[in-house]
Amino acid sequence: MKISKLYVYPIKSLRGLELQSAEVSKHGFLYDRRFMILKVSEDGSLKNMHVAYFPEMVLFWTSLDLADDDSMEDAKINIAYRPPHGEHKSLDVPLTPDTSDLAQIEVEMHKSPTQAYDMGSRYNVWFSSCFGYDVVLAYLGPHYRSVLMSTSDTKQSKGWLSSISSMVLGNSKNEITFADCAPYLVVSETSMEDVTRRLPVGEEMDIVKFRPNIIVSGAEKAWDEDYWGQIQLGDAVLNCEHNCVRCQSINIDYTTGKPGTGESGKVLKKLQSDRRVDPGGKYSPVFGRYSFLQPNCQGKRIAVGDEVAITKRNTEGTVFGTSWNVFGIGIEN
Repeated sequence: MKISKLYVYPIKSLRGLELQSAEVSKHGFLYDRRFMILKVSEDGSLKNMHVAYFPEMVLFWTSLDLADDDSMEDAKINIAYRPPHGEHKSLDVPLTPDTSDLAQIEVEMHKSPTQAYDMGSRYNVWFSSCFGYDVVLAYLGPHYRSVLMSTSDTKQSKGWLSSISSMVLGNSKNEITFADCAPYLVVSETSMEDVTRRLPVGEEMDIVKFRPNIIVSGAEKAWDEDYWGQIQLGDAVLNCEHNCVRCQSINIDYTTGKPGTGESGKVLKKLQSDRRVDPGGKYSPVFGRYSFLQPNCQGKRIAVGDEVAITKRNTEGTVFGTSWNVFGIGIEN
């Protein structure tokens, strides 16, 4: 098996960009989901925006403009808004903005709260003009969210009281950005081929709709990744802790920014017929593995073409994180 593609998503739920190589960290790839967009409600409160409920987010394309000398001071995210009808627009956002004069806001995802910075009117007005309603662009800065779902660190804690504390207070050893549940999402091309077989001849499922970080090619059979406990990618090792349960975001038409029509708009239903394999998310189909970096791999680089090896295989399928079930959390992708 090999790494076939790598993706990073600088702004959550907007289109990601494909990389040839990437540096790994405990929080995910560098620049991954450090920004997100929130809708301003009538009462002034802020609502997290996700592709499943705001499909027009896929009409925004992103790229990175990095300085040749690796200086982050002038690095930018280039954003292009490309609706199928109407004016195309573009905007540059500093990758590491100066936060000294920015107001702080509260952001909560899946019961895991954090502080973030409101990027201000220049950026908020531009995005609002594209969406047609008021939104706020938020920057994570140095803040991270606690991982609430159970991980290997939680399982290895001593005694039931320690385990319960980890569930309620969060696993302090694992922190994430604005990613939903884990720093990395690993998917298999072989399983994607099985998804495509469910569509009419000539139609192909776009793996990008599953919003992966790492795509692996060469697995011997579809859905083998359900049992991956640990994988080595080049010099880096990931612990594959949980299945990723899916929502209606995989039905979105990325060309129109609307729910898909025809058979491509029914992929979620097609997968529900036989892919509801995780009792922790029993109403949702599974595709991909939520993964965490081994601590001694911080700062290593992985690249397209690197060999992938299964270094630990589970004898049974994992159950979607205990602590997430305690809080009654659903995945919003």
